[in-house]
Amino acid sequence: MIFNEKMECAGKEELKKIQSERLVKLVEYVYKNSAVYKSKMDKLKVKPSDIKSIDDIQKLPFTPKDDLRDAYPFGLFSKDIKDVAEIHVSSGTTGNPTVVGYTKDDLDLWSEGVARSIACAGGNKGDMIQVAYGYGLFTGGLGLHYGALKLGLTIMPMSSGQTRRQIKLMQDFKPRILACTPSYAMYIAEEMKEMGLDPRKSSWEIGIFGAEPWSEGMRKSIEDSLGLIATDIYGLSEISGPGVSQECTYKEGLHIWSDVFYPEIIDPKTDKPVKDGEPGELVITTLTKQAIPLLRYRTRDIVTITHEKCKCGRTAPRTSKITGRTDDMIVVRGINVFPTQVEYALLQVEDILPNYLIVVDRKEQMDCLEVWVEVDEKAFSDEMKVMADLKQKITKSIENTLGIGANIKLVERKTIERSEGKAKRVIDRRSL
Repeated sequence: MIFNEKMECAGKEELKKIQSERLVKLVEYVYKNSAVYKSKMDKLKVKPSDIKSIDDIQKLPFTPKDDLRDAYPFGLFSKDIKDVAEIHVSSGTTGNPTVVGYTKDDLDLWSEGVARSIACAGGNKGDMIQVAYGYGLFTGGLGLHYGALKLGLTIMPMSSGQTRRQIKLMQDFKPRILACTPSYAMYIAEEMKEMGLDPRKSSWEIGIFGAEPWSEGMRKSIEDSLGLIATDIYGLSEISGPGVSQECTYKEGLHIWSDVFYPEIIDPKTDKPVKDGEPGELVITTLTKQAIPLLRYRTRDIVTITHEKCKCGRTAPRTSKITGRTDDMIVVRGINVFPTQVEYALLQVEDILPNYLIVVDRKEQMDCLEVWVEVDEKAFSDEMKVMADLKQKITKSIENTLGIGANIKLVERKTIERSEGKAKRVIDRRSL
């Protein structure tokens, strides 16, 4: 099923015309309504009248994530907060999260993108979908929910967790589609085996998995374990949430809905565009958003792109799976984690040293986070209660900052290896 054939299968010239018209309107809009973008454009001596087509996009300024953090909470909005219908937040590198907002039209745009994505994965009107992404400020759950409504699906709004209940209701309701993180899909399979059930006999035929990087090897494991087609969905809360791009059933790249999310692939060192098939940083311009439109947002995700027509009939360009990052961010259970976040959390606790190590691993198909923390000799105690209280303080501070739990390992001074250059703060033991 193709949800919006006119846009998803548009010819090259027709699509370029749509993108050009929308970019011209967008630039006029942000120049008038965003002090941040007016200042950025003025510094580059670029006026809205200089933008006549999508070919002129390289004249516009980039938007790094720091711009959103610096503008906390609503400084980058192009609409008054009273005109914003919904607010979501994502992780930041300090105490402040990244704030994004949606007008009613933005919510409809979000729903459209996810509806296209579900259909692209093989979903059809009348199917039942089990949404096991988290609901709330995290965009995953509500994003899939809105898109499923738009497409005309029956929704099981399970959210994440309560795995045995997820399994029971799957057996009772028999949903055709499962939407969650890939690591949680594997955990569900393991839990079913422990319950004496055969995961391959689940009702799920389609999986829509995202919010964390995952490999082709993990795809095979999921498909072998659950007996479904595992597809990748991509999105960022800053852009729209899930539904920016999606794999079709051929699984030969993620179709990015470029009539609303215009992609560029650039060399992160030179900021110049790279050719199709060459790896580079994905940069996205939101052509139709109202509350917080973004010009040339630097995702920091490394991908390749192709503009060749897909076997499924869609002409929407396709990006590869994410092959790396240009910054130090890691993704754990769908949550963005930066080493500086951990540092911020540790600095809120007394009696510990500013030396730490983040260890990310995958056990029983679930991401786990461990933080090693050096403790001052004066604070190190043989009394179990004293050390337990210190671990509890650190655990609470990290959970408040990151939004996820971590196992804390207290170590003596100089346990963590020192470096004369840049300190190595992260060990990622996951096989991606």
